Amino acid sequence: MKEIARIVEVFEQIDFSQRKVALATVVWVEGSSYRRPGARMLITDDGRWEGAISGGCLEGDALRKARQVMLDGVPIVVTYDTMDDGANSFGVGLGCNGIIDILIEPIDPADPKNPVALLHEFIQKRDVRVLATILKSDEATGFIPGNRFVLTDQSASLLPDWLQDDMQLTFKTGKPLTQTYFVESGSAEVFIERIDPGIELVIFGAGYDVIPVAKLARDLGWQVTVTDDCIAHLSPKRFPIATCVLYADRQAVLDQITITSRTAAVLMSHNFNYDRAVLQALLATDVPYIGILGPRKRFDKMQAEFEKDGLNFSEVALNRVHAPIGLDLGAETPDEIALSIMAEIKAFFTKGSGGFLKDKSGPIHERLTNIQTSASQPTTFANSTIESV
Repeated sequence: MKEIARIVEVFEQIDFSQRKVALATVVWVEGSSYRRPGARMLITDDGRWEGAISGGCLEGDALRKARQVMLDGVPIVVTYDTMDDGANSFGVGLGCNGIIDILIEPIDPADPKNPVALLHEFIQKRDVRVLATILKSDEATGFIPGNRFVLTDQSASLLPDWLQDDMQLTFKTGKPLTQTYFVESGSAEVFIERIDPGIELVIFGAGYDVIPVAKLARDLGWQVTVTDDCIAHLSPKRFPIATCVLYADRQAVLDQITITSRTAAVLMSHNFNYDRAVLQALLATDVPYIGILGPRKRFDKMQAEFEKDGLNFSEVALNRVHAPIGLDLGAETPDEIALSIMAEIKAFFTKGSGGFLKDKSGPIHERLTNIQTSASQPTTFANSTIESV
């Protein structure tokens, strides 16, 4: 999300009367690669770029190819093979042991549906969406490289029948897919990806140790809301980087906060009664992650008081609570504790183990499988009913 936002920001600052622009996107990885499918880089014809498609190894060559794309006005897919360090044509031993496909496409700023405009719309709406990008296609299909289809939880119309299932699957799992589809009028190779608006962190409490948590979360590109029922703690000068600083009474603490499937609620006010009231309200919602700063006995005491007051929460609801919060990093200082908290939240939402990578068997990232539909079972579609962007 942060990288996409930065690409859009830079794009909007370009003087297009003087400059041409291209967008490079990783669309396929076989083996290992520093960046995964969906990584992007905005390139201008004066040799500048924003974002990254590798650890710095491929950017120079991609820049040269992007200049040609800007001149020709035609998108291309470039394949980089980093399997053989000794024979590597880039002059360095990359050591990645992977094959990477990069889509490089010219950007027309006058086109309201150009790919950067779609990213801008995504940033504004902050919704989860799936993009399907045509990489290659037979002329008879009516598509050209760079055509896109968009799926959100609010709209699934105008999608080709043969793309519906895979786009819905990617929306559900988040796993990108590059696949060739065979239809009556020809074939099309398509890259399908999900882009997410990132984690929405809500911090209850505005003490000194909240400052590094909010800062680190914003550095990661997360939305950050800091709220408390003590207005003296909520000076904007303390949290200049927060997306929102909100005063809210503990009895109505959730009235001004939207809970989504990407919300992480962190209780760190150091006020037991305030945290207890907030936890009671949160357990009645569907917020997926609740973290409480402090020792485990603090949470145990809250549960005992809930029972005493006749409040019964299910085991499923209580299992959403992480108390004490954070990964076991041996953290001591506020900044180290902030790192521990952010690491656990990230691991939770990405379903990571939070352990040492050296103890993980197999590759760091899940390997993708290129699936190809059968030409003997073509899917029929009518070009007149399809609208691409």
